[in-house]
Amino acid sequence: MPEQKLALESGRFIRSELDRMSVNAIRFLSVDAVQKANSGHPGMPLGAAPMAYVLWTRFLRHNPANPGWNDRDRFVLSSGHASMLLYSLLYLTGYALPLEQIKQFRQWGSLTPGHPEYGLTAGVETTTGPLGQGFGNAVGMAIAEAHLAARYNRSGHEIMRHYTYVIASDGDLMEGVSSETASLAGHLGLGKLIVLYDSNSMSLSASTAVTFTEDISQRFRAFGWHTGLVADGNDLNAIARAIRAARRELDRPTLITIRTHLGFGAPHKQDTWEAHGSPLGEEEARRTKQALGWPLEPAFYVPEQVLKHFRRAVKQGRKLEAEWQIRFDRYAEEFHELAEEFKHVMQGELPDDWDSALPRFSGGTKLATRAAIGKVMNATAPHLPALIGGSGDLDPSTFTALAGLGDFGVPPEVGMDMQGSIGGGWSYAGANLHFGVREHGMASILNGLAVHGGTLPYGSTFLIFSDYMRPSIRLAALMKAHVIYVFTHDSIGLGEDGPTHQPVEQLLGLRAIPGMTVIRPADANEAAEAWRIAVEHTGGPVALALSRQALPVLDMQQYPQISLGVKAGG
Repeated sequence: MPEQKLALESGRFIRSELDRMSVNAIRFLSVDAVQKANSGHPGMPLGAAPMAYVLWTRFLRHNPANPGWNDRDRFVLSSGHASMLLYSLLYLTGYALPLEQIKQFRQWGSLTPGHPEYGLTAGVETTTGPLGQGFGNAVGMAIAEAHLAARYNRSGHEIMRHYTYVIASDGDLMEGVSSETASLAGHLGLGKLIVLYDSNSMSLSASTAVTFTEDISQRFRAFGWHTGLVADGNDLNAIARAIRAARRELDRPTLITIRTHLGFGAPHKQDTWEAHGSPLGEEEARRTKQALGWPLEPAFYVPEQVLKHFRRAVKQGRKLEAEWQIRFDRYAEEFHELAEEFKHVMQGELPDDWDSALPRFSGGTKLATRAAIGKVMNATAPHLPALIGGSGDLDPSTFTALAGLGDFGVPPEVGMDMQGSIGGGWSYAGANLHFGVREHGMASILNGLAVHGGTLPYGSTFLIFSDYMRPSIRLAALMKAHVIYVFTHDSIGLGEDGPTHQPVEQLLGLRAIPGMTVIRPADANEAAEAWRIAVEHTGGPVALALSRQALPVLDMQQYPQISLGVKAGG
């Protein structure tokens, strides 16, 4: 495409000079960082910069000075390979990410690794990289917001009312985990979840026409989502209108398809797979800057007025949080106990006596450890206000339903089979999540719940199906996320289901994950202590492997030398 035509297209919808320079600042910080590292993905930042700019400057409620503010909007870059898009935004809006770190993109020890890492870089809400995981995490974050709002908000006192925004790629929507979680999000009516779909029709190795030709909007409408379309990804006003429409749609999540050009502005690489995962090259980078009217030198250039424009987010963020604090203080005056509980759960703190209800089992009897853990969970759940979770459609077999604590979600239609109800009514305040037969989706949602804060999430299925969950389990371990996995049917002792359901290598495979704690209790009392560890261990996820068959309960009087004080990591 001739450079003059590129320049005209760039300015067609970006009429403000400040807007144009701001969008290009995002683009060329990304291009320069990738070029300096000689590694990375410049194509998506070039194409998706306008949508990111509109979202971050017109809609996103956040405080760069306090990235952990409880009621901030969550932003997830599901397509983590485009990490420089996020890093550029974090630097420009005033997070603790100096320009020097942008220049160290993809270098050992920097705050700007090739894919975003939770807990390393201020403002990164979750670890993304394997495609589709961020999408599933965002569904978990939206569930957390809905749950906490239902539990703690009161009329005239809304202390939890934020949105979860996602930028996702074609690759994210190809992955099965995004379909699993999108299906559940639509069913649950998560209206504060908004996904901007960067539809650039290119993947790493070819055009999406080779592999990915379904009508995505139609698919998401079938999932129960509201959908929108922006025909030109440079049309800032159209993007803003679509986001405003999505924010008004409170009963359904929204997918906004935004047509963009991979590697926008690159004269020889735009709309080709070559722009996806490799630096543009010095000559193509120079030509791209010329085409979009950007100075060739110096590298990492940001005009002073552009930086000042973006940095308004610092003052605005402090103002937003201060206003929220006033609301919270008023809330605390009227609902003191609820406010104290809210502060504790958001800080991940447990009630002092939560374990006082841990049951003890009598020796000389037999009990499956899956049955024991069900009794333990139900005895302690009323003392754990942050506890929320469920199974992959296996509650009758894993015994992990929390009786009387309600079902998360909207009530099923009148006349539907209600056997799935746990008791306590259907609402977003319910502690029992029905994941359906979606093990991978369940695991990615659990990660989102954990990193959102305010929840202690658990998920349950048969140990053999941990294979379906492994990508998300591994990311939970990388993030040190406090997630509990309750895996039952832990051996060939599960019985007549046969070899397809008999785990052999799964236990060793889970123990091989760095940062993962795996406990296989020998009897019911060890199961109770294993639950204590799982609840209290904040250094990463914990998996419990539990039997289907009844096991002898050891008599503690007969074996006094046996200690139940199992240490995490065992």
